[in-house]
This record gives sequence, structure tokens and C-alpha cells, in this order.
Amino acid sequence: MKNARKRSTPRPAERIELGQHIVADPKVCHGKVTFKGTRIFVSDVLDDIESGLSWDFIIRRWGGGKLTRAAIAEALRLSRTTWLDDRGRLVPRSLGSRLPSAA
Repeated sequence: MKNARKRSTPRPAERIELGQHIVADPKVCHGKVTFKGTRIFVSDVLDDIESGLSWDFIIRRWGGGKLTRAAIAEALRLSRTTWLDDRGRLVPRSLGSRLPSAA
């Protein structure tokens, strides 16, 4: 089939407010999770943090003023609460197929 690709993550049917600063909107970037009012992917900012870039650099990198420290903090908080409960233990429902296989 021409252009038949399986999507790994389903596109939301409608806008989903994930927080004060984060949204998944099918009308913006094909429904990928972005910071509200921008086309900045949350995953890209999390990659920058993982790479050790400073928050100030990340804010400047993504067009200074479009991204705030509060938005970055919310992205980290939402990422953590997806994986961990209030006691810091792994949330079973978060596992799915995300864990690497033991080879």
C-alpha cells in the first residue's frame, strides 16, 4: 500500500489539555504533545534536558519568550508522575511496552 504506515501513537481526536502549559491538539503538529501557543515539542525539550543543557539555554534556543521555566518544570513534573507514584515507586500502568527488553 502506498504511504501506509502504522502510527505508534494515536493522534488525539480533540484537544487534550495536559496541564497549564502543555497540550496535545490534532490541529497543531499532528497532535504531538507541545507547549501551548507554540509548535515546540515537549519531547524535544526533554531531550535537551537529558543532554544536560541548562534551562536558560533551552529557553533561548526555543525562541526566547515562547517557553518559560514554569512550562519546563511542568513537563518534568508530568513526566515523573507518569512513571512514579507519590512514594517514588514505579506505576504499573506506565510500563506497557516502554521498558527495553532484556537481551
